Amino acid sequence: MKTIYTILFASIILSCNKVPITGRKQTTWASEAELMKMSDIEYRKFLSLNKVVNNTPQSELVKKVGVNISTSIKEFFKTYQNGKYNQLISTFNWEFNTIEDNNVNAWCMPGGKVAFYTGIFPITKDEQGLAVVMGHEIAHAVAKHGNERMTLQMKAQGLGTVVGVAVSGSPQATQDIFSIAFGISGNLALLKYSRNHESEADKLGLVFMALAGYDPSAAIPFWERMAALSSVKPPQFLSTHPSDSQRVKDLQAWLPEAMKYYKKAN
Repeated sequence: MKTIYTILFASIILSCNKVPITGRKQTTWASEAELMKMSDIEYRKFLSLNKVVNNTPQSELVKKVGVNISTSIKEFFKTYQNGKYNQLISTFNWEFNTIEDNNVNAWCMPGGKVAFYTGIFPITKDEQGLAVVMGHEIAHAVAKHGNERMTLQMKAQGLGTVVGVAVSGSPQATQDIFSIAFGISGNLALLKYSRNHESEADKLGLVFMALAGYDPSAAIPFWERMAALSSVKPPQFLSTHPSDSQRVKDLQAWLPEAMKYYKKAN
C-alpha cells in the first residue's frame, strides 16, 4: 500500500509544471511521447482526406514563417532559465501544410503538426499577419494545452491516476479521450481549447513571433480584422476565443513585454 501511495504522489509531483514565459502552473498526466504519436496518426488521416496545397506563394510562406518561428523558439529555450525548457520541443517533428479550404482556420497539434486553411489568408494579408497566427497556434503546442485537455478528460473518466497509465493500459480509451479533448470531428475541422488557453496562446504567440523577428504589434490590426469578420459570421477559428474587445485590450497590455524580445531579435 505504501508503494502505491508513493507512486501516486510521485506522479502528481512529476505532472505539475509551469508554462514557460507566463509561469502558469499546470497539471498534465498524458505521456507527451504517446500524445505525439496519436497526433501524428490524426495528422496523417487529415492530410489524406483533404487537399494539401504545395508550391504556391501562400504555401511556401506558411513553411517559411513556420520554420522561422519554430527555429527561433528552439534557440531561445537553449538559454531561457538555464535551459530548463530546452527539451520541451526537442522531440517535435515540425510540419507546416496548407489546406485548400475556405474556412477561416489554422491549428497546431502536439509535436508541431501545423495546418493553415486557405480561407484565412485574406485575413492574414501578409507575412506579418501570418506570423501572428503561426505564433498563436504553435504556442498551444509548446504550452502543452492539448495535454491539459487530455488530463481533464482522463480525470472525468477516472483514468490516469499514474502518469501515462491511460495511454499504455487502454489505447482505445485513450484514443477516444484524445478525440474528445481536441474536438476531432470527421476531418479534424477544429482543435478546441478553453478561453484561458486561447488567452495564454495570444501572449506566448506575441513573444514567439517577436523572437523570429516579426513585429508583434501586427497582432492588433490582425485581430481587429478578425473582429470585423466575426461580426458578420463567427468563423470556427474564434469559437472558443475571448471576446474581440477583451482580446485587443489584453494584446495591448502584453505588447510592451513582447517588444523586448523583438528588440533583442533585431
